[in-house]
Amino acid sequence: MTTTSTDVSADPAAVKTRGRVLPPPVTPAEIALVAVIVVLWIALAFATPAFLSAGSIVPLLVEMSPVALIGIGMTFIIITGGIDVSVGGAIMVCSVITGKLMRDHGLPLLGCLAVALGTGAILGLVNGALIAYGRVHAIIITFGTANLFLFVGLQIFASQPISGMPNTLAWFGRGVDGRTLAIPHSFAITVVLAAVAWWYLRHTPGGRHFFGVGGDPVAARLVGIRVQRRILIAYVITGVLVGLASIFTLAKGTSNLDQSVGSGQELAVIAAVVIGGTSIMGGRGSVLGTVLGALLVQTVKSGVTQLGWPSQLSDLFVGIFIVVAVGTDLVRRRARRDP
Repeated sequence: MTTTSTDVSADPAAVKTRGRVLPPPVTPAEIALVAVIVVLWIALAFATPAFLSAGSIVPLLVEMSPVALIGIGMTFIIITGGIDVSVGGAIMVCSVITGKLMRDHGLPLLGCLAVALGTGAILGLVNGALIAYGRVHAIIITFGTANLFLFVGLQIFASQPISGMPNTLAWFGRGVDGRTLAIPHSFAITVVLAAVAWWYLRHTPGGRHFFGVGGDPVAARLVGIRVQRRILIAYVITGVLVGLASIFTLAKGTSNLDQSVGSGQELAVIAAVVIGGTSIMGGRGSVLGTVLGALLVQTVKSGVTQLGWPSQLSDLFVGIFIVVAVGTDLVRRRARRDP
């Protein structure tokens, strides 16, 4: 095995660059996702003309940004064969610590960023160290730390919501201060970070090592990849992105923060990653697909809301997309095993 073969599909359209075989920059699955999103947007535009207005699109992009942002890190994790169900609790911890410091001590914008990113990095380091060096499956560790993080967050809340928070983070919000040329800053930052992650995974030896770890960790270790280090890095990256996502969450425009912050986010993130084409079995994935998956999930939720349908239908539709994505991945894997 080489360190580059695990991220390459059997697609004959794969291209060779500098002696390496790389998948096409945009995969057929991602093209299909774009087509589905376009069809949905056109259908929603006819069903409710307000959907394509700035008053609808800007909130949609702001709402999807935290999910897509954490999804970038989750893509790294799932590519290595892991998973992280603790990100909801981690968002709560990062948000409540940053929110209290911002309200009670007048923490400025840069200070909020430092606290949130630092807290997220520590939480990611805890997960990564336990998984990489404790040799316990990621689902067990992160299920445990999810409950631990929730307990810590609730203790900091002390059964009281945080009210009267200042508008320190307006630059990341959905208001006028949070936009440049009508593009939300949070969305723009997410796109830039996704592009950097896409390039890193595709064009650097270190990035391709993540695919090697997920494809076959034993073989990866034999060819010199530091498997434990890659796993640790994946969780720390996710922790940092969780910290930044908590800033986006705090900046959404409300002056109150309650104990529901972060609830259910882990499911939305994993859904975006899986729908985006990352194999839940590890060894294959796409950051671009994750961002498109997050956009599809948020489009469904926004569309259901604007059409006045029961909110449970959005969960149904997202669930269908997940089943289709996982089923397609299993069929593809079986086809590669059976010539």
